[in-house]
Amino acid sequence: MKLVIAYIQPHKLQDVKKALYEAEVCKMSVTNALGCGEQHGYEESYRGIKFEVNLLKKVRLEIAVNEGFVQKTVDAICAGAKTGNIGDGKIFILDLPECVRIRTGQRGNEAIG
Repeated sequence: MKLVIAYIQPHKLQDVKKALYEAEVCKMSVTNALGCGEQHGYEESYRGIKFEVNLLKKVRLEIAVNEGFVQKTVDAICAGAKTGNIGDGKIFILDLPECVRIRTGQRGNEAIG
């Protein structure tokens, strides 16, 4: 079992969800996040006062998958999120030692579904 964590551009969320659905990956958690990477932010002006914005809006996806779905999940996220520009995002793949479905008490691969 693996936990796939991806940070993507907010405007690409619908494209990523569609690509994941086509890859038969339908279960995910989505949260809004702030962060910075190679983009380093940008400078804005408000009422004549300049300020630096270095934490940019991102969307964090968390998807628990069985081993057979890891590559399909990564490929779908890349296909949906890629624009070719800096700031497309990152994907992290972590080992997931245990999973428990609360409703049934199932554990492991069966709990992920």
